[in-house]
Amino acid sequence: MHTVGPTDSGREASPESEQKMAALGYVQEAWAEARLDGIDDDCMAMTCLFAAFAELVGVYGEEAAAKYADTLSNRIRNGEFTLDQTPQ
Repeated sequence: MHTVGPTDSGREASPESEQKMAALGYVQEAWAEARLDGIDDDCMAMTCLFAAFAELVGVYGEEAAAKYADTLSNRIRNGEFTLDQTPQ
């Protein structure tokens, strides 16, 4: 299991990375449509997490999905999921 993230400048994006960025675009479009329909961002976030983990469990099994989830707190703290990385 890998994460979605920006590619390093100067390096060509791999097909897997390009597919992940395209998938992220689809999710962001759906999120924007839901927001226009009045769906709360927190509701969307929790629902997306549920759907994502349900899919991971279905594909990889509970133990592998749980091991993946165990890595998330450090990755969040390290900024892997921060899309707007402007210097402060």
